[in-house]
Amino acid sequence: APPTVLHNLDTPTICALNGSAAGYGMDLALGCDIRIMADSAKLAAAFTARGVVPESGGTWILPRLIGWGKTRELLLTGANFDAEEALAMHFIEKLVPAAELDAWVEVWLDRILAAGPLAVRAQKALIGRWEELDLAAAIEAGIDTFAEVYESDEPNRMLAPFMKSKT
Repeated sequence: APPTVLHNLDTPTICALNGSAAGYGMDLALGCDIRIMADSAKLAAAFTARGVVPESGGTWILPRLIGWGKTRELLLTGANFDAEEALAMHFIEKLVPAAELDAWVEVWLDRILAAGPLAVRAQKALIGRWEELDLAAAIEAGIDTFAEVYESDEPNRMLAPFMKSKT
């Protein structure tokens, strides 16, 4: 799937990086919501090093993750980088030993699946809107999304056990 398809899905996507990902493989990772990487994995922004420019849209998110200067460095030089560098530049959210990669994906999946499905979808959509909005519009969108989710029974149903434990 093109990175923009992953980015625009209404359900969360997790990318587990293990081994090497260069060019489009790195671009595909950018389309996911959250990224986890094995400590032995490597990445390369190899587009220009291969004489091409990324056209798939995944690199659109890169400066939002790592900043414009680091984006320029990677895309103009085609640089390789390891897992520690990926974590330091905020390309990934978690760095783990390769043997723990699948277990950590399961931890994230369990957390997402334990959350309210309507709230998760609404939050993902709202995050997507935040990418396009100024602060005032983003706040308004957040208020609207909060109200939409509260039109369902999900918040009251999921808060009930918590509220009951406080009494």
